[in-house]
Amino acid sequence: MKIVYMGTPDFAVLPLRALAESDYEIAAVVTQPDKPKGRGKTLMPTPVKEEAIRHRIPVYQPVKVRDPEFVELLKTLDPDIIVVAAFGQLIPKEILDMPKFGCINIHASLLPKYRGAAPIQQAVIDGEKESGVTVMRMGTGLDTGDMIAKTVVWLDEDETGGSLFDKLAKAGAELLIRTLPSIEDGTAVYEKQPEESPTPYAAMITKQMGLLDFGRSAAELERLVRGMNPWPSAYTYLNGKTLKVWKSRVIEGQTSEKPGTVTGTDRSGIYVACADGTLVLTEVQIEGKKRMSADAFLRGYQVEQGTILTDHKE
Repeated sequence: MKIVYMGTPDFAVLPLRALAESDYEIAAVVTQPDKPKGRGKTLMPTPVKEEAIRHRIPVYQPVKVRDPEFVELLKTLDPDIIVVAAFGQLIPKEILDMPKFGCINIHASLLPKYRGAAPIQQAVIDGEKESGVTVMRMGTGLDTGDMIAKTVVWLDEDETGGSLFDKLAKAGAELLIRTLPSIEDGTAVYEKQPEESPTPYAAMITKQMGLLDFGRSAAELERLVRGMNPWPSAYTYLNGKTLKVWKSRVIEGQTSEKPGTVTGTDRSGIYVACADGTLVLTEVQIEGKKRMSADAFLRGYQVEQGTILTDHKE
């Protein structure tokens, strides 16, 4: 079976590696154009491009896959199937209908839950006990195509967006290799999704989504801290400076203090009143400094009881 692989970020690297180490023929890899990075604006290849180069697979980087020139190129490659993993562009029907076995997508959730761009972080933020990967046949709707295979991944109590990302990338690679033979021999079962998802659309994560609103419960904020780790990170403002919060824990029970008020500090953390419970900041990073434990931070930065953590720079 001749494959064209479409993917861009780190999540898409392990499935490509698994294909490259199998007996399948990979005719080409399609990924997003290189992007300028750093002060020198040096063009940096995508993680998938770097992996493709390691395996000497031809790489194409169309600005838009719907461009007629690229569609014609794809026709000349004549793939039996197109495998997609976090590619980053909408794929037009003309391409979806092109291969003999269609286009399949490796989606990082147990569909129909968490359709959208950020299912991994959202599962952590929402306090899900399980997540997983779905291999699905792509349709014109966003993550609404027929489901072919799933695998479940359990979340640990201290799961972060980053750690779940790694688990699901590995699970996705394994599920892909297990699923392709059934697609090729015609034994795959295609299950239609319901029109409505049981969870809200998992919108793309933005930096602003990491802002801690202490008017929410401590339990919600602790999950947000984990979901936003490592990117873009949860944060608040302390004395006009951005304070990133990398780790935290919850103390249950009501407090009489205004949400956002520092109710105390000790070697284990900075205690912040929430609408419900107390959020203890145990690993932080003040603007311009490195990430450190709350104990180390408090040795060099005085935080008085009664200090208010705000949602804006003063």
